[in-house]
Amino acid sequence: MAQADLVLLHAPSVYDFRRESILYGPVSDVVPSMPIFEMYPIGFTSMASYLEKHGYRARILNLAHRMLQSQRFDVERAIGCMRPRAFGIDLHWLPHAQGALAVAEVCKRLHPEIPVIMGGFSASYFHEELAARPEVDYVLRGDSTEEPLRLLVSVISGHGSLESIPNLTWKGSDGKVRANPLTYVPEDLSTFYLDYSIMMRLVARHLDLYGVVPFLGWLKYPITAVLTCKGCSHTCNTCGGSAFASRHFYGRARPAYRAPEQLADDVRRISSFSNGPIFILGDLRQPGDDYAGRFFDSLGISRSRLMLELFEPAPASFFQRLRQVSPDFTMEISLESHDDEVRRAFGRQYSTLDAERSIAEALDAGCARFDVFFMIGIPGQTPRSVLDTVDYCEHLLQRFSRGGKPRVLPFLSPLAPFLDPGSPAFETPERFGYRLFHRTLEEHRQALLSPSWKYILNYETRWMSRDELVDVTYEAGLRLNRIKQRFGLVDSSTADAVERRIHKARRLVAQIDDIASIEDEHRRRLLLNSLKPQVDVANVSTVCEKRELNLPLGLAKIRWLGAASAVARDLLGDSPRAPS
Repeated sequence: MAQADLVLLHAPSVYDFRRESILYGPVSDVVPSMPIFEMYPIGFTSMASYLEKHGYRARILNLAHRMLQSQRFDVERAIGCMRPRAFGIDLHWLPHAQGALAVAEVCKRLHPEIPVIMGGFSASYFHEELAARPEVDYVLRGDSTEEPLRLLVSVISGHGSLESIPNLTWKGSDGKVRANPLTYVPEDLSTFYLDYSIMMRLVARHLDLYGVVPFLGWLKYPITAVLTCKGCSHTCNTCGGSAFASRHFYGRARPAYRAPEQLADDVRRISSFSNGPIFILGDLRQPGDDYAGRFFDSLGISRSRLMLELFEPAPASFFQRLRQVSPDFTMEISLESHDDEVRRAFGRQYSTLDAERSIAEALDAGCARFDVFFMIGIPGQTPRSVLDTVDYCEHLLQRFSRGGKPRVLPFLSPLAPFLDPGSPAFETPERFGYRLFHRTLEEHRQALLSPSWKYILNYETRWMSRDELVDVTYEAGLRLNRIKQRFGLVDSSTADAVERRIHKARRLVAQIDDIASIEDEHRRRLLLNSLKPQVDVANVSTVCEKRELNLPLGLAKIRWLGAASAVARDLLGDSPRAPS
């Protein structure tokens, strides 16, 4: 198989998740991935596309997915067989702190002569601490590293100097960490390119289908995404990708938007090979109504179902125009709380009444489904407030039903496992009513090996302790699950299964607390390991059934899927399966 200039590796949240007994909690119930966060960032696709366009060979290997997909997959054997010019490992969101560094250590131990590059929001925030570690050679900072990465690969290949590469943090020959200026922050995103067809080229070149699959179950539910911008115009107080974080840590004073015509081209390209839904990342109205109008005009009628998100309520005219290009469109909005004061403390300034008006206008315009997300663990929120939010979910289902069938789907999940570094709440926790337990990268790395998500959490609030955060999450999950069953959103067998998992998780939290109090480390380890089969069951679809997120698909999903899957099975001698 062809060797690559750069191999992009995506690690699981915890490297030894197949052996460790860790109750992750409902941290991934409302995202496509499993609790080990096997979905790699969209930047992998853009970086691989950019390098290939400039004459370099890239490879994507989703180690986390391969480890989930096959118990026989050997990470060290796979990495040991590679001889790229460099390895690239993402540390975008902090839950990958343990796994990403463990994979970096494997790369450096097996190939001490091959440099290890890391990047992403969390890598950028902790760049000096990260670059000082022996398993890391380079850190690329910022939200746009395609060109600095190309320059770095060129220097590694023997052309140019490290001092000339913008956004680069590196170790000199004297072992001291150096940080080049953060000067590559493009406002023109015309060179940003999401070529999803590269996935099939990489499959053919490296004879590896499952290595490029974004997350477990993607072959059955091939959702894709297109990106509207880099940066954000809003500041949610716990978000590491907010306007505040971008301005203070990633060099971006204002968002940079892709041309809406380019966005429409992305949608058309994806529609040519996939019947799966396409998620538009970023509110189309964020740069103004004209941007959304130009996107709609350029797109015409979409062959794929579009999923769009709102950062704030939109007018009826937006939904009416959207219906013309995607008659079965779906929407989502994160209200965070039913309480206007709590939502404002979080950083969102609109009212619940404004949100309901917008939901009503979207449904009147033909929106097939409107997903509404709420969060547990935000400023001003008490256990009683969380349960009141559950009651408000029932109100939404009652108000937005037609013919006895709800058209709104509510979700409620904890802010877990971490407050994002770089967010206002992380930088000045006392101002927002938070108490932080972990500050450094190393502290977060160690926390991820804790036996329960209660101990992994890097915060508690003035209004809820970690014990209360965990307890009210499970109680709210129970109540919302029963409401969804009553309204017919989940059938009785699904609802019963969710309820059993919640009760099991609650018992496991108490058992793990008891075990954690045992002084004998060997005995503690034995008892925790004995719980692993139960923990693994309780970790998935805890407070809701993950499949609730999915939209119905036809039989034909990806046009090349059948042939590609057959080739991969013949080559790998294995087939994807969910963990037992």
